[in-house]
Amino acid sequence: MKFVHETPAQRVVFAPGEAVRTVVDEVARLGAKRVLVVAGPSAAALAAALSDRLAGARIHDEVIEHVPVGAAERARTAAREHAADALVCVGGGSATGLAKAVAHTTGLPIIAVPTTYAGSEATNVWGLTRDGVKTTGVDAGVLPATVVYDASLLLTLPGELAAASGLNALAHCVDAMWGPRADPIDRALAEEAARALGSGLPEVKAHPDRLAGHEQMLYGAYLAAVVFASAGAGLHHKICHVLGGRFDLPHAQTHAVVLPHVLALNAPHAPEAERRIAAALRAPTATEGLAALYARLDAPTALKELGMPESGMAEAVEPILAAVPEGNPAPVTRDRLSALLRAAWEGDSSR
Repeated sequence: MKFVHETPAQRVVFAPGEAVRTVVDEVARLGAKRVLVVAGPSAAALAAALSDRLAGARIHDEVIEHVPVGAAERARTAAREHAADALVCVGGGSATGLAKAVAHTTGLPIIAVPTTYAGSEATNVWGLTRDGVKTTGVDAGVLPATVVYDASLLLTLPGELAAASGLNALAHCVDAMWGPRADPIDRALAEEAARALGSGLPEVKAHPDRLAGHEQMLYGAYLAAVVFASAGAGLHHKICHVLGGRFDLPHAQTHAVVLPHVLALNAPHAPEAERRIAAALRAPTATEGLAALYARLDAPTALKELGMPESGMAEAVEPILAAVPEGNPAPVTRDRLSALLRAAWEGDSSR
């Protein structure tokens, strides 16, 4: 029990049905007068509602997955031209990621309003993509000052995206069990997060129009992101960052496809983590619990169906090997990694 655990300061507001009013109040708390609202097309209506209530607000809507460097530069220019003194990001992880890219160079505070279970709003991790290579880093300045969780905003989230986004959140829990800085507090919170997500996902699938499931999911996604930021990126996220940046694959779906294969590789070498994940998913083993959850969700299972070329498997091996985090439970050899990528590409969970 010798470890150091740091918890970054962040204000979190759960306010079902009250996103606009709450954001207005939080902007006032910051003393901000000229807000740049970062929101993609899927959040256009909410962005417009916020802009109407925030005097001096401007909307920036060029939100692109994986945050290309060019898009980040254009958002920074928009913030500078507007003389923005705060950022409000509305949407999924891509909108949050773009706001973080602006904050990384400007120091502007962020108020995040998530409309998926991405979790980026609760981490101090930023990411940018240049020429097919995704680079991530840690900066306390990109952690949103406030997160506003309004479960009513997720009532219209498409079922397939809800499943993929929720499994992406679950991947945060799994990686946190054996991340490079994982500690007992991380593992305890990761287990609780996995329990919430494991029960919330089937509820959201069965009753997408009910608040209860979405509230459970947001609670779990928040905890999962907090422990992921604390424990650090494990093998799963390193693989997905390489694949997503290099082949421009959809973020949440890529995480959903890769997760069972990383769990199958690491679980036999991490008995405590395996027991915790199994308990959270209420199953005899972690892999059985995850397989049962995927079966209930009709989750994505194959990288080839996401647009990754077959040649990409060989192309990705060396960059992933170079990024394998120290202390991964299972030894990661070229052969093991190649087999994992082949299984994930084909959608073969038996390997």
